[in-house]
Amino acid sequence: MTNSPSSADPPPRRGGLLRSSAIYSGLTLVSRFMGLARDLVITAKLGASQTIAADAYYTALAFPNLFRRMFAEGAFAAAFVPDYAKRLAADGKEEADRFASDALATMAAGTILLTILCQLAMPWLMMAYSYGFLADPAKFKLAVILTQITMPYLPCMVIAALFAGTLQARGRFIIYGLYPTLLNVVMLIAILPQHDPTEAAYAASWGVLVAGVSQAGLCWWGAHRAGARIHPRHLKLTPEMKAMIRRMVPGVIASSATQINLFISAMLASQVAGMRVWLNIAERFYQLPLSLVGVAIGVALLPRLSTSFQQKDQADTQAAMDQAVVFGLALSLPAAAALMGMPVYLTDGFFTRGAFTSEDAANAGKLLFHYGWGVPAFVLIKILQPAFFARGDTRTPMNYSLLSVAVNIALGVALFFILGFEGIALATSAASWITVIQMVAYLRTHGHWTPSSRATGKMIRVGLASGGLGIALAVGVHFRAALEAPLGAGLGFLGAKEIAVLLLCLAGALLYPVLLFAFGGVTPAEARAAFRRRKGDVAMPPTDLS
Repeated sequence: MTNSPSSADPPPRRGGLLRSSAIYSGLTLVSRFMGLARDLVITAKLGASQTIAADAYYTALAFPNLFRRMFAEGAFAAAFVPDYAKRLAADGKEEADRFASDALATMAAGTILLTILCQLAMPWLMMAYSYGFLADPAKFKLAVILTQITMPYLPCMVIAALFAGTLQARGRFIIYGLYPTLLNVVMLIAILPQHDPTEAAYAASWGVLVAGVSQAGLCWWGAHRAGARIHPRHLKLTPEMKAMIRRMVPGVIASSATQINLFISAMLASQVAGMRVWLNIAERFYQLPLSLVGVAIGVALLPRLSTSFQQKDQADTQAAMDQAVVFGLALSLPAAAALMGMPVYLTDGFFTRGAFTSEDAANAGKLLFHYGWGVPAFVLIKILQPAFFARGDTRTPMNYSLLSVAVNIALGVALFFILGFEGIALATSAASWITVIQMVAYLRTHGHWTPSSRATGKMIRVGLASGGLGIALAVGVHFRAALEAPLGAGLGFLGAKEIAVLLLCLAGALLYPVLLFAFGGVTPAEARAAFRRRKGDVAMPPTDLS
């Protein structure tokens, strides 16, 4: 027997699509800048191509991060959160929390088992994933030990994702948006006192585990404060849990094509000393717009599309998709222009210090250039997926993701041996654009969504504004010496090059809105309306955490 919702229960806190995205983006921005600070310290301590510790440490991050993004932040959230929200609205808190308790037991048991199996099999898994390390037994052994230390981060993140999903369902976004910051804080505390690269790698790896436990604890506390009463239960594969797992299987692949592609890239990278560090630095830059734009808009878009689909409101579906894609491109295309216009300047300006050399920065910049033109595709995938998920279709995105992985493997291997390590990034971006083209073609062919003429015109204007920004930044890089000369030695941790690249980024950030409004990509009135909470906004149920 289920309980009906109490009239005394406070309604979820909701707002407009872009306003909800902005809340999540603002909180994510804090975490991303903390992550940048963390990586600045880690690369200075560990270096890249000159030590074995750096490659081993970033290998240790790869395994739990891959599974985290596939399970905790992708398919599990997409399968769990909508069901929890429906039960919360229709059947009351007690029934919703019972469902969540069963999900907690199921996912915790599954990920703990997976973690133990990976830890036991790690030497053999490492032979496949890091076959390039076999030539250096010390690096191989260190990578195995550090990865065994970090793997328990996975079940911690699944638990954190579940409680974060209940917060999202209840309209509480503060802890949901901020809990990733704990990882960066704990790791900075762990690594700052270290001086030896190997000891620093061990400290950072243990920091990952401590942070995972802390994040799960914080999300549990937040959910408890919000009224959720979710407790561990005996593992029971109820029909509800079996249905959730069935929905997860295609969603795991559909939500994780980019991550699988990156994982494959890292396998090839094991053959080049320091390349996993270069990949991580490039990822740090392009993941910023992906998290702030693609993921954030997707978080707000899916519930609106789900509601429109249930109400058969095609006009609202069209408007939501047009708005999401235009704003997604308005924020991701300038990011792509910046990453392509000043890639080496970004990596050198921020990271070259300590054991991380200018040659390492140049190589990371070459990767960043090719990831740069893939950024709009990475973002669009996150925005387009809700158009399928809202209709309960996870199989079509899964099929496209499988093709994307196949293309990335074939192109990555071929271009790696033809062009060198830059071919890995080129292949990943190309595979993502192929996925975007397929998704748009499917939505158009089946009458689900075709960009309106107005939206298409705005996309073209956004592209022109972004092109102007890229040219301006490239010109700024050309006069780098003139920019740095008057800055002298700088202040404290920041030197002339760091201050110069920050000023150039700030100049670009100020220039782009001028270009955007001048070309008519977005008008000031549209920007204000998108982020304004309007009276009578349609209530939006929660969505996935991917």
